[in-house]
Amino acid sequence: MMKQIFGKLPRKPSKSSQHEPNGDALNGSHLNGGTVNSHSSSSANSNQGKKTDPLASQAGLMLVSGIYEALPGFRDVPSTEKQILFLKKLNMCCVVFDFSDPTKNLREKDIKKQTLLELVNYISSVTSKFNELAVQEMTRMVSANLFRTFPSPSHDNKLLEIYDLEDEEPAMDPAWPHLQIVYELLLRFVVSPETDAKLAKRYMDHSFVLKLLDLFDSDDHRERDYLKTILHQIYGKFMVHRPFIRKVINNIFYRFIFETEKHNGIAELLEILGSIINGFALPLKEEHKLFLVRALIPLHKPKCASTYHQQLSYCITQFVEKDYKLADTVIRGLLKYWPVINSSKEVMFVGELEEVLEATQAAEFQRCVVPLFRQIGRCLNSSHFQVAERALFLWNNDHIRNLIIQNRSVILPIIFPALETNTSGHWNQAVQSFTLNVRKMFTDVDHMLFDECLSRFQEDELKEKEMQERRELTWKHLEDVVSSTTAASNEAVLVSRFVSSIAIATATATSPTPMVGS
Repeated sequence: MMKQIFGKLPRKPSKSSQHEPNGDALNGSHLNGGTVNSHSSSSANSNQGKKTDPLASQAGLMLVSGIYEALPGFRDVPSTEKQILFLKKLNMCCVVFDFSDPTKNLREKDIKKQTLLELVNYISSVTSKFNELAVQEMTRMVSANLFRTFPSPSHDNKLLEIYDLEDEEPAMDPAWPHLQIVYELLLRFVVSPETDAKLAKRYMDHSFVLKLLDLFDSDDHRERDYLKTILHQIYGKFMVHRPFIRKVINNIFYRFIFETEKHNGIAELLEILGSIINGFALPLKEEHKLFLVRALIPLHKPKCASTYHQQLSYCITQFVEKDYKLADTVIRGLLKYWPVINSSKEVMFVGELEEVLEATQAAEFQRCVVPLFRQIGRCLNSSHFQVAERALFLWNNDHIRNLIIQNRSVILPIIFPALETNTSGHWNQAVQSFTLNVRKMFTDVDHMLFDECLSRFQEDELKEKEMQERRELTWKHLEDVVSSTTAASNEAVLVSRFVSSIAIATATATSPTPMVGS
């Protein structure tokens, strides 16, 4: 047994290799298709300088020499040597293999996977603080494995055609079995009580956080789920990074809204923001209010808003619940980006509007009541039954119904034509039934106001009918003039300016006038 353990220990490097600079021997090295990636070490050490343990360097030199052997387990070494073994294993896991070819480096990949699992267990059970070198090597290993550039061809087509996207199989990274363990390792390292935030922030700096946020554009939803959890933990543990994280997310949204409309991680970023907004202190800072107006509300604009609307709606509602005075701003923002020809998106907007109105106070409701119910009236008249039905469901909400009743003198005249039109002319029976219920509610609450609106509606209908009849008479007269003139000359005749002016005057007159013969 002991011979087997000693057989797996790294061999002593040659004297010639010992003269190589510490840590630099890993840069750009290759191991049978596995690439040692240490580009992140320079960024992690930008402010601190390189501090590399000699034993960690020996582990790196071992990899360069082409030997990739499993190291002994943590249980097989004394407690005094576990820290050194931890560094060696981290160094060993900096080798990145090519997973596009499933037949390549099978043995080495399995050794690396087992080593990563051992590191996860070690971090979960360690009882002493991680020193600076351990934090540095952890950051370097994570950077080497996770930070990469995504292929552009599939990305360019993502989210542009949303309906095709729903039919496509989600993209799965072939390296995920290893990436998942690296993400789990990073998560446990961040949440570990043995990780000192003041020390770790030197290496998990702005550059590290920025590259982590870039990974949210991954096609693999499993990777985005891990990133969401890790970034949330980093936001909670490293208070110094909070403004920077919000700024970067802000910039991602700006670019998505106004430039590309392509990003895979908007829903996950909004989910993180929902938790962040929930923790905002009152009164809200001006920075947070600007974020609402400049980033969150314009996120309703892109065509693919359905992919993240649930998370967006939650964030918007959180702002209104935090500060009820923002309700008017939010409602007018929704009206600004209200869809015109996208019925499914319109249904989502009405649902979000209900959530916002539920947190709206009477004073803010009165400020936007006129433009709001003009839009609701258009929804009531929609030929798409789901839009009309969803708008009518607003009256089932007790808080919204009370707001409507309090402002019925303004609201009912606006939506009355839509209610009457639906009652007699909508093709969907359910919409007609719900409209009758709303109509009855107004009748029961204020019968005089209802009768007044009905009388005004009937007058408007009569005027419209008379106007239509005058138009028809005008066109009929023009046809008679043209036909009589053509019959006499058997030639095409241009209607005279005199006759045209008579027709226009007749159509716009408030009362019928006798036609002048030609």
